[in-house]
Amino acid sequence: MITRKRLAAGACGLLAALAVGLLPTSAAAADEPDAKKPSPKVELVLDVSGSMRARDIDGQSRMSAAKQAFNEVLDAVPGEVQLGIRTLGANYPGPDRQTGCKDTKQLYPVGPLDRTEAKTAVATLAPTGWTPIGPALLGAADDLKGGDATRRIVLITDGEDTCAPLDPCVVAREIAAKGIHLTVDTLGLLPDAKTRKQLSCIAEATGGTYTSVQHTSELRDRVHQLVDRAADPVVTPVATQGADQCAKAPVLKPGLYSDREKFAEHRWYRVDVRPGQELRASVSIGADRAVGNDYGVLLRASTVHGREIVRGSEAGDGRTDVISSGLRYPKAPLKNADGDAKDAPETVCLQLSNSFAAPASVKTEPGLPVELAVDVVDGPSDASDVASFGLGRGWWLLGALALAGLVAGLLWGWLSRWRVAVWRTN
Repeated sequence: MITRKRLAAGACGLLAALAVGLLPTSAAAADEPDAKKPSPKVELVLDVSGSMRARDIDGQSRMSAAKQAFNEVLDAVPGEVQLGIRTLGANYPGPDRQTGCKDTKQLYPVGPLDRTEAKTAVATLAPTGWTPIGPALLGAADDLKGGDATRRIVLITDGEDTCAPLDPCVVAREIAAKGIHLTVDTLGLLPDAKTRKQLSCIAEATGGTYTSVQHTSELRDRVHQLVDRAADPVVTPVATQGADQCAKAPVLKPGLYSDREKFAEHRWYRVDVRPGQELRASVSIGADRAVGNDYGVLLRASTVHGREIVRGSEAGDGRTDVISSGLRYPKAPLKNADGDAKDAPETVCLQLSNSFAAPASVKTEPGLPVELAVDVVDGPSDASDVASFGLGRGWWLLGALALAGLVAGLLWGWLSRWRVAVWRTN
């Protein structure tokens, strides 16, 4: 009996191996979609202004530290990443502001990386001129345009922009408002307070990060980390635009969406929910500029006729740069007169409102960045589900505790009366 079982197991194993060996094309086909993914694009934007001559990073100049970090990063760039390099302040050494503020140039085009050629280009750089961060960001955004790949700008500078009124923070907001999902990460080399504030604003406006750098190793590690992040991105929100009323609102499928909402504005979106399904939606609004300390966000679900179904709201007091809220709406299964289940979807209107306000000196355009997550899942089938009663899955425990409290109260009252009666008798 044991021998027969072993023979049968061996025969099954042999058939499985033959099946795998005869179907290599199927495995290749399964991997084929990944191979067709668009290559992520990254552009390193390096400040080559005169202040980069300062010798205060590990005993060498800021320019030398940047070159060393770049060379090590270029050696480790993943093969699937298309990388480019742009400079600012690298060519014009003169005093003419108008000319100096146009001094930004692409040093190495965005594309498949030739490490030797890129290193040679970086080696020729010498600290020269002005710090036109705003024009450099516009140029880098143009370098990365086109395609559906993730796009990231890594800005390395040791000072704030010297070419206002083209405010780089406003430029970053305009880039974000275009909905092209271009992230700007900023790194400040030994930054002062004004530089930190400006670079933080640029990063926050595009969903990027700001990092203060004191040593060459920190610069190298951070740039390398950001390039790797571009190669392995998180889910990218889909750009959408809400309407001023439900009838004109875009219909959203389950997914992650980005939008811009003006101060104290109402925006509408639509989601189709079938009987037996549950709508789950959440929203986050970022305060990417100076706003009043008291604000709030409201996410409201209603029917197309205006009847409110459910709402979620949250208030803030200025202690955080992001405020979020969410809601859940389970739609009960429906049946027609014959007892058959109905499958016609219901259009649910999602209204997004905010109560942000800003000082008169703060620009209100473009609107505040919005991230909206929408999901439609199978609705609850058990009466104990959180969506059925809104009490959570521990509602039965609350009931048990209430009953136990009632019984304990009755017993304690009876015992107290009995003790009093015995005391009076004695």
